[in-house]
Amino acid sequence: MAALSTVPQIALLILVVIVVFNLIIFVHELGHYWAAKWRGLKIDRFQIWFGKPIWSKTINGVQWGLGWIPAGGFVALPQMAPMESIEGGNLDREALPPIKPLDKIIVAFAGPLFSFLLALSAAVGVYIVGKPKDFAPTQVIAGVLEGSPGEKAGLKAGDKITHINGSVVNGWDGRLDSIFTQIVTSEGDDIEITVERPGEAKPLTLTSHFEIPKTRWWQRKALRQVGIEPETGWVFAISTLKGSPAEAAGIEEGDRLVTADGKEFTSSEELIDYIRSKGEAPINFVFERKKEMLEVTIRPRVPIKPEGKNAMIGMSFGDGLVYENHIVHPKPLDQITDTLKQMWLTIARVASPKSSIGVGHLSGPVGIAKLQYRMLRMDHPWQRILAFMVLLNINLAILNMLPFPVLDGGHITLATMEAIAGRPVRAKILEFVQVGFAMLLFSLMIFVTSKDIGDGFRPQEGKAEEYVFPAN
Repeated sequence: MAALSTVPQIALLILVVIVVFNLIIFVHELGHYWAAKWRGLKIDRFQIWFGKPIWSKTINGVQWGLGWIPAGGFVALPQMAPMESIEGGNLDREALPPIKPLDKIIVAFAGPLFSFLLALSAAVGVYIVGKPKDFAPTQVIAGVLEGSPGEKAGLKAGDKITHINGSVVNGWDGRLDSIFTQIVTSEGDDIEITVERPGEAKPLTLTSHFEIPKTRWWQRKALRQVGIEPETGWVFAISTLKGSPAEAAGIEEGDRLVTADGKEFTSSEELIDYIRSKGEAPINFVFERKKEMLEVTIRPRVPIKPEGKNAMIGMSFGDGLVYENHIVHPKPLDQITDTLKQMWLTIARVASPKSSIGVGHLSGPVGIAKLQYRMLRMDHPWQRILAFMVLLNINLAILNMLPFPVLDGGHITLATMEAIAGRPVRAKILEFVQVGFAMLLFSLMIFVTSKDIGDGFRPQEGKAEEYVFPAN
């Protein structure tokens, strides 16, 4: 019954994701539409999503529609560069007078401008209502994995990381200058890590290699790791075994441990050792689930199968970083500046041959939708979505301004060339170039989307051991 009761909630969350995603597309295309009306251009269609319309209605000579391919949208303007390869042909093929290059530039620029204005509006909203900080301030290494590059470099538990590759770091995660981000976006074969070590008078600079865990062909390439673990401050449930005492008690994935027998635990290893020490004596747990406290008593049991196992509750635990997630109110200009810095770092690392970040690490519509869905299930969901709209719209505006055919920046480049040469580019040549870049763009979208979907399929490494617990 519990699973069934969540169906309407999940459906609502998915609907919100779709609405937010299409609002962003609509506002961008609305910029093109209003600019085209202002400059007196012929408007054939205003369509959200690509492909043949699954719904359409003609109003004042303009066909408004919804396509069947859920990616992007367009305003069909036959006096601009030909886009039949994407838009499926114009509705009205009557001879139309040519328009000035300046009109083309204004109409093309209006889309990114409206995306930027939506980002600015969202940034003002974030400034007013705030957003979670989501910053993990620790810089201390709690453990170094045996045989890892970090261990070989000489890193030890208790070391406080102050610099990576000469740059000052701030916290473990949640910022561009955090330890996690600096490691995964590092370039070259070596990573220089400067630490302050208890008992050492001066900081130590150690040179570490990195490793990239193997993934399946349908998944994204993993990120760089050096094998160090941060100090953690809380424990949460990852999964429960079927038929186990933990499952019978109703413990779910993501439940956060508050206490066990009144004791607080900051690592899963401590908690597991305590559970083992209790044998089959009952343990009083307090978990937090969506800001509600769940008190349960679980009695560890010795499984019937496999034999020889100690008493257990049948639950796996994970360690959580301590985040500063109080509400902050960053200024709109600071939000936009931070987004531009993040964009620059991403583009620079994707383009760099010395980086391990590639095109496959980018996200398409499916990845963006999955991220929004996760945000809606976290604390302060609407503030997170509002902040995400700043990031997404700035990205949409900047990427659309790149001077490539099909993109708005390509239209601006072609119109500028037309103004300089005094004549437009030949229609056949332009259509050939447009089709070529459209194919490249859709291929990239398909590739990135395949990774978005593929990351959701985790292969099983061999047959898992089957546990059978005695009935209570």
